[in-house]
Amino acid sequence: MRKLVLISSLFASILVVPPAFAASPDEKAVLAALDSWKAAMLAKDGPALEKIFHPDITYAHSSAAIQTKAEAIKGVVDGMGWEKIELADTTVRLLGKVAILNGKVDMHEIHKDKNTTSKLVMLSVWTKGPKGWQMIARQAVRRADDDQVIAAKAALAKTAPPAPAAPAPAKK
Repeated sequence: MRKLVLISSLFASILVVPPAFAASPDEKAVLAALDSWKAAMLAKDGPALEKIFHPDITYAHSSAAIQTKAEAIKGVVDGMGWEKIELADTTVRLLGKVAILNGKVDMHEIHKDKNTTSKLVMLSVWTKGPKGWQMIARQAVRRADDDQVIAAKAALAKTAPPAPAAPAPAKK
């Protein structure tokens, strides 16, 4: 009977204690801001990006291109656009009025000849001010499973010089 009470008590405490991964109000707000970024990108919505991007944003691409706020917005609005943007494994670290987000993003890009998907890891930094959470920095790098990375590795493997021969043993 004692074991049954102990097991019942343990089970009840598990149900009452909130999960450790429950997002705080600020985490929820910055994740909502990330969703707003995604929606604005898909809609090519310049006015929305104007609100989302901090005036001092550094917007860096996996191609190593770095853009200001005006350049980033113009690139989105004037570009071909995206069919879909998929976010996964996003983590949020809050440091006062700064949030650092890491995660995977698949950018399904529209092109004239053939649509492509960029598989990226994205780091974005958000700051909380009078306008709410705004993106102040963004950096993306291609993941190992990205088609361009796979093709580059294959090309390098074909052109790699042969390994040097082992030196002959010294004569005595």
